[in-house]
Parts: sequence; structure tokens; C-alpha cells
Amino acid sequence: MNTMALTMQTAIEFKLPFDIKKDDDWYVSSCPVIDVHSQGKTQKEAKENLSEALSLFLISCFERGTLAEVLRESGLRPLHTESPTPDIIDKSKYLDINIPFNTQSTQACHV
Repeated sequence: MNTMALTMQTAIEFKLPFDIKKDDDWYVSSCPVIDVHSQGKTQKEAKENLSEALSLFLISCFERGTLAEVLRESGLRPLHTESPTPDIIDKSKYLDINIPFNTQSTQACHV
């Protein structure tokens, strides 16, 4: 009997509201729900930088074991599967943040 390592991938998806405002020569982007901010020379750059900052922040929270606490303190709560998912009125005001995960397990196989 041999063993084989299996790698599986999954992801957690967050849809977080954001705002962008012009401040002198910069565009300042922010996600007030979890108090993460960024900036860029253009609106697109500010949005991309905020998306990266949110991803890094959420991954850091997960790695430190504080993600549940941060989400709870931000007032975020999971929707129950029995509840219908509410439609987001203006999808352009929400960022999709995907946090990928890999898991590796070893399985015995008959050869």
C-alpha cells in the first residue's frame, strides 16, 4: 500500500463595501466596515490597492487567529443558509475579496 498526498483548494469570499474620494492629487479608498484604507493616483489604482490591502489584512487576521474577533467587532455576521441572500443594490460599491486556501492530506491507496 502506498500513500499519496492530495492538495485541495477552497476559498472564503467577502463582499465588502468601499468608498473612494479624491484628496488633492490622490484618490483615497476605504472600507469603513473593517477600517482598512489605501490610496492611488487613479480611482482604479486606489480600488486595486484597497483590494490588496483587504486581502492581506484578512489573511493576517486568519494567520494570527483573530479573524473571528475582527469580523465580530466589525458587526459582520454570517447569513444562515435558510435565509435568502439579499441582493446588493449597487455591486459597483462592493469589492469581492477572495482568500484562497490549500489543504494537503495524505491518503493510503492500493497499488
